[in-house]
Amino acid sequence: MSVDLSGIAADMPVPDADVRQEALARWDTLAKPPGSLGRLEVLGAWLASVQGRCPTQPLTDVRVLVVAGDHGIAASGVSAYPAAVTASMVRTIAAGGAAVNVLARQVGASVQVLDLGVDADLSDLGPAVTEHKVRRGTARIDVEDAMSVAEAEQAFTAGRAVADAAVDSGAQLLVVGDMGIANTTPAAVLTGLLTRSEVVDVVGRGTGIDDAAWMRKAAAVRDAAHRGRPRMGDMLDLLAAVGGPDLAAMAGVFVQAATRRTPVVLDGVVSGAAALVAQRISFKVPRWMQAGHRSPEPAHSKALERLGLEPLVEAQMRLGEGTGALVAVPQLQAAAALLAEMALLSEVVPGES
Repeated sequence: MSVDLSGIAADMPVPDADVRQEALARWDTLAKPPGSLGRLEVLGAWLASVQGRCPTQPLTDVRVLVVAGDHGIAASGVSAYPAAVTASMVRTIAAGGAAVNVLARQVGASVQVLDLGVDADLSDLGPAVTEHKVRRGTARIDVEDAMSVAEAEQAFTAGRAVADAAVDSGAQLLVVGDMGIANTTPAAVLTGLLTRSEVVDVVGRGTGIDDAAWMRKAAAVRDAAHRGRPRMGDMLDLLAAVGGPDLAAMAGVFVQAATRRTPVVLDGVVSGAAALVAQRISFKVPRWMQAGHRSPEPAHSKALERLGLEPLVEAQMRLGEGTGALVAVPQLQAAAALLAEMALLSEVVPGES
């Protein structure tokens, strides 16, 4: 299997600029002072451009994809929790009891958790969870490749297939979250490399690590970045070196969602790192994205700056799972509904247009 990244980039569409202008003009004809709905007007125009229609359609089919994987670097003490937590949380999400499930129910979204690289046998959860599994965990990225290039290609292709399946079945908006102990370490490595940032500027506290664990994490990020830097000419090669199946699959989801003209809401630092990879594959990908929130992880701000995205929510959330993105979804739903359903000013005030 060989993935043609240049071909994918060549075929990438962009949101409809003419429809965006039509939406901006429509806002000024509605029963309100011009610009009085603030950022909701900008969001509504963006939604119109990605939907290719004005007025906008209501966002009634929102899909949350939680991509899970374990990382060998956890063994070096970079997380406050043991790696076994990943499998336990995948089971909790599959059973509907995690934070992501609760928030999804509030906005009418569905949740699918995907085991791309959990270091456990979760086959009893069925193919909806494990169909695209690539391997059990990764190697330690500070001393060896996370996985093979073939496995990176497999995971990236799986992400594209998951996006296709969601869009084919009616998804209007994808929310992409993560689950994996120690996954902020490869996220920091990728973000540092792709934004040309220093280690100290991308290494955060993750699950709440102490100073000693932070120093171990910083050393791991430094060593992994040294290994990954010569391989930045090919994003799948870079993912093989310092990423993981979960990150590769997320990048595949982002690329394919853009190809299929489907908007995406990013969650935290892990989805931000995968989005940077997708941006390197095609600079057009971020035009199909919104940043749900800003994580306290320093790498996330670096990623959002490079992606050119402003977070919809500032709530100091760092759980992952897609929770920060879900808190932002009501803003998008509100923008779509307002643009489509508000009365015209001419209907309210005779003689106005």
